[in-house]
Formats: sequence, C-alpha cells, structure tokens
Amino acid sequence: MTAQPNRLRRNALASVAVAALVATGAAGVGLTQPASPAYAQSLSKNPIETPDHPPGSFASVVDKVKPGVVAVKVKLDDSADADDEDGPGQGQGQQVPPQLREFFKRFGQGGPGQGGPGQGFGMPKRQGQRGAMGSGFIISADGYVVTNNHVVDKAKSVQVTLDDNRTLDAKVIGKDPKTDLALLKITEGGTFPYVSLSKSAPRVGDWVVAIGNPFGLGGTVTAGIVSARGRDIGAGPYDDFLQIDAPINKGNSGGPTFNVGGEVVGVNTAIASPSGGSVGLAFAIPAETVQAVVDQLRADGKVARGYLGVQVQPVTKDIADGLGLDKAKGALVDHAEAGTPAAKAGLKSGDVIESVNGTPINDAKELSRKIAGIKPGAKVELTYLRGGKSDTATVELGVLPNDTKVAGNDRGSSTNGQPRLGLSLAPASEVGAGSEGVAVMEVDPDGPAAAKGIEQGDIILDVAGSSVSQPSEVAERVRSAETSGRKAVLMRVKNAKGITRFVAVALNKAG
Repeated sequence: MTAQPNRLRRNALASVAVAALVATGAAGVGLTQPASPAYAQSLSKNPIETPDHPPGSFASVVDKVKPGVVAVKVKLDDSADADDEDGPGQGQGQQVPPQLREFFKRFGQGGPGQGGPGQGFGMPKRQGQRGAMGSGFIISADGYVVTNNHVVDKAKSVQVTLDDNRTLDAKVIGKDPKTDLALLKITEGGTFPYVSLSKSAPRVGDWVVAIGNPFGLGGTVTAGIVSARGRDIGAGPYDDFLQIDAPINKGNSGGPTFNVGGEVVGVNTAIASPSGGSVGLAFAIPAETVQAVVDQLRADGKVARGYLGVQVQPVTKDIADGLGLDKAKGALVDHAEAGTPAAKAGLKSGDVIESVNGTPINDAKELSRKIAGIKPGAKVELTYLRGGKSDTATVELGVLPNDTKVAGNDRGSSTNGQPRLGLSLAPASEVGAGSEGVAVMEVDPDGPAAAKGIEQGDIILDVAGSSVSQPSEVAERVRSAETSGRKAVLMRVKNAKGITRFVAVALNKAG
C-alpha cells in the first residue's frame, strides 16, 4: 500500500554556505603579512589539538550491533485509557520546564490508526485493537531485553521482532518508572545476539549511532553527536540525560544509542519537538544508570534505592554568601527527620553536604541521584560544612519508601469519573518531610494543582478543612468536595521554606 503523504514526508536538506573572515584589519582589508615570530613561537609551544576525524562510514558498527536491536510490540491492558493510544506520557510533560512543556513529547507509542505504523503501511486497525510499539536491545545471550517503562507499561502481552524478522514472545521481568526503564525476557529458549553497555561516559561531541523502530520502520539507523550531558528535563526525580542530535522519532523509545566502538551509551527516551518529529533534541538515559537499574531488575524484579532522610535545597549564590562559602555548590539540609539515617548520623538543618564517598556534589538534585543510586544498607561517607568548618559522617542508608500513592490516578489522569489533582503523593513522615501532612512527590505540569502553584516538595496539611496524613485521605476529601457540588477544593499547603498558604484547586473530572 502506498504511504499517505501526510504520514511520511521527505525532508530536503538545505546546503548553507558559511563564510569565515580571518584576521581582518581596521579598514576591512585582509591581513596578508606573515605572523609575528612571537605568535609563531606561541603556537609551537601550545599547538591546537584537532578533534578525531569522523568515520568515513558507520557501516561496520551497524553490522556489528544491529542484530542485537529489536522492535517491541505491546498489546495494552484493558485498563489503559484512551490517552495511552497517543503515546505513553505524550502531553504529560512530567514537570517539564515551562519553556519546554509545549514541545516535550514522549514517543514510544505508535499504534495502528494513531499516527503510527498502521497508517499507510498496510496495517489497518482492527476493531478493539489497542497496542504500542517501541524499541529495545538484547543484553545477554539468553535473551534479556532492555526497553523503556513507558513502552511496556500496562502491557497485556509483549512481543519482540529480531533483526532476522523472527517475532518472539517476551515477558516483563521488572519496571522502574522513576528512570523509565524496563527489563524483558524472551520466553523462547536459545542463544541470541546481544550488545554491551559502555563502562565509560561519552564526551560531548562524540559520534553516536541510534538504531530503532521509528513509526514501525524497524532496523532504522541514524547518526549524530552527543550534544550535551547531565540534562534535567523534568521527566523524573533522577534526570541525568544525554542529549543527542541523531534523528529520533516515535517508536525509537527504548532503543539504543551506540558509540563508534559498538557499545550502548544510552537508551533513547524522550524528544523535545514542536511537531512530535525529530528536530535534533533527543534525550537518552546514560549507560551507567541503565546498568545499575537493570542489575536490580534482573535480580529482584524491582529497584530499591538508598534513603538518607533529609530535605535539601540548592545552594544559591545568596545562600553561599550568607554561609561564607566561596562557591554556590552543594546541597543545603533544610531538615533531617528524626529516626532517619541522616538524623542518626548527626546531620542537622543548615549543614551543606559537599561530597558523597569523595565525589563532589554540585546541587540538591545531584545528591538525590547519588544516594538513590546506592543500595540500601550500604555505608557512605558524607563530607559537609557546618559553621564554616568541614566535617565527615558515615551514614548507613535506609530504603527509599516506594509506596507512593496518587491522588486521583497516575500523572494526574483520572478514571471512573473521579476528580483528579495531578499530584503524586506520599506520607510526609515516610519520606523524611516532617511529621505531619502529605508530601507532594511529583506534579503533572498540565494538572489543576500545578496551575495553582503547587510544587514538588510542598506539604499538604489540610484538605477541605480537615488535616491529612495519607494520600488516601487527600483523595477522599477531594471526592467528597466533588460529590457536594463544589467546583474547587481548599487546601492548606506548606512549601519548602516553611511558608503556609491556602490554595483553591479546581476539580477536574474524567470525561
């Protein structure tokens, strides 16, 4: 069947001539006299290093790794709502900064009839068919496969298509929504081609190759460079993305990005785009994070994260000046909850955590990522400043509470006509956020709570005039307000600075 023009377009490449002006004089006349002896001597002492030449072809790398890349096809569980068929997470910016919120797109989904591979490729949508497509890669000879959590979330069944066109059943071994990673296992026995995760991080400017299943076109290869590292796009609590400019589109989710040595340096997860198509802003989960998460998923089917038990905030320039610090670096402790590992180790409000096991900590989020990447029960050495003096503490990490519940439904969506706030909540006492109220763990940037300025880290103390200590109590008060015919629910909220305010949040109801 011929592809419909509005589904598949050819993009013309425009050539742009770039003129470089070199050593022009004051009158605009080119400087033609030879360089001075002093300048020539300085060049001989400090030669300019030229970067490595780009490869003449990526074919050898592709031939080596392509057999280990798979297309992932998912049949969705009946609980998946209509929004899922637009792509998991699409339109749910997941706390994306305002400047990116409109353009951020999740791209793992491309079900038939939903702007995915079914349109124009001879794959008509059958009545009642609900599916998603993405990418993945095999990491072991016995058939373990890495992909994105949002590709297989709510999966009723999963299949993978290999490079040799075999389609095999797979089962979900474990998922980690916080990093958007999932581990699958091919159920059929045998030996499979596989690829390896890189043990070293790529440099900005390194060449990379992405292979995946964009729009159902399996085995598609694109190339580019690493544009940046350490990107925080607000997709989750442990953002540390590689930014790459290799073209990535819907269906590439969960697929690998390789270095020129054929090692996986990242898992393609998100794009920023005004159209949903590639504009050269793609984000990949670094191999180091993938390795740590996959090891736990393979062993336990879940991820347990280290828990320190402190509320922290960034050290701004003003705070650094107030504390007498030379640089605005580290994580400032707002509060160490009684009975937590941090409190037991003697950490107090006002301490500035500078390093973990000798690794410098630049800001509060980096501390969270570092601690979460260490297994519970491990002992870590913290270096911190107190009263202008440096000290150390040995802390045995606890287990990060994982029973986070949601008021309404995940990511602020709602079902069965129930009102939703767009909040992910947990008891404050269980996450080191104080002894009263319910802590806001995540905020749907498009939800009604975000519109009223509620942010991650806020504590909800009262809802509709009644104190709350559990997410279920928040949900119950919200339902009661909606049942009584109210258009909004009044909350008393405390922010990270301890300032308390009343907020009236509009009640949105599922359609």
